Amino acid sequence: MQLQSFKAVMGALNTHDVRCLLVGGMAVVAHGHGRMTHDLDLVIKLERENIIRTFQALAGLDYRPRVPVTAEAFADPNTRQGWIDEKNMTVLNLYSERFRTTPVDLFVEEPFDFEDTYARAHVADVEGVTVRFVDLATLIAMKESAGRPIDLDDVRNLKLLEPDNSLGEGPS
Repeated sequence: MQLQSFKAVMGALNTHDVRCLLVGGMAVVAHGHGRMTHDLDLVIKLERENIIRTFQALAGLDYRPRVPVTAEAFADPNTRQGWIDEKNMTVLNLYSERFRTTPVDLFVEEPFDFEDTYARAHVADVEGVTVRFVDLATLIAMKESAGRPIDLDDVRNLKLLEPDNSLGEGPS
């Protein structure tokens, strides 16, 4: 992933006042464990207007869903629940020919209480672009729940970053 595309996506979301949180591999990196990641995983507040703004922001960067999904369809909670129940869908993947190295995954349901997690989010400045990412405990819980080998490896490494870990190796 290129820094330029990361900044473009996050900047566009900020410009459109999208309420979102960075999760996944980039949040792992933001918490201090360097690892490769090839996409941006985002949890957005799943309210109609926020969803519409998200799709507008990403469309401005030529992002399109890989499957035929409109912003209106994504904004319908019953439609999203159908995707979850019938297709085991967890994220909607969007791609851009302009930013080929940076696909974006939008969670189809909020995997945590959004308002509470948003209030606890870490905020960073990445070369002039504000980025909100989930707190360490939430990220670890998400990774444990996903259970994939890469996620479990992230959990092992993230737990070393906790200030109260049993090895005493957390940040001081």
